[in-house]
Amino acid sequence: MAEDHMRYDILAQEALRGVVRKVLAEVAKTGLPGEHHFFISFVTRAPGVRLSEKLLGQYDKEMTIVIQNQYWDLKVSETGFEIGLSFDGIPETLVIPFSAVKGFFDPSVQFGLQFDPQMAPGADADEDDEDEAVEKASTDGEPDGTEPGKKVVSLDAFRKKP
Repeated sequence: MAEDHMRYDILAQEALRGVVRKVLAEVAKTGLPGEHHFFISFVTRAPGVRLSEKLLGQYDKEMTIVIQNQYWDLKVSETGFEIGLSFDGIPETLVIPFSAVKGFFDPSVQFGLQFDPQMAPGADADEDDEDEAVEKASTDGEPDGTEPGKKVVSLDAFRKKP
């Protein structure tokens, strides 16, 4: 088989990160429509991620947030997003680059995407062992036992070419 010099895998994953970016940007402008809500998993120690020391201590490698009823100050840029959520009644501001995102799932329509953040633009490729600990913070600060998981598109690692 011929070698893929075009890196279609990287181009496709980057395009799908654009889907997440566009969806979050629309929600930042108009709010969540209908029953839509999101589970977003990310690598907590990826470059550019900003969390409180408390959250980082609890979720050293990976975390999943739920964007549903109560969130605030959602701001979306080309490279990532910032959001306010409550964890055990304590307000927190999280900054998450799209390159740190591992998964995006909207259970209202059973739509999901999975990414390999190690190969995303700006990611640190040295982090090979990922922790499976996941924080499911609902908007009221309580853990949400919902397990995302049907119809998830899984792709190989991609990254934007310069």
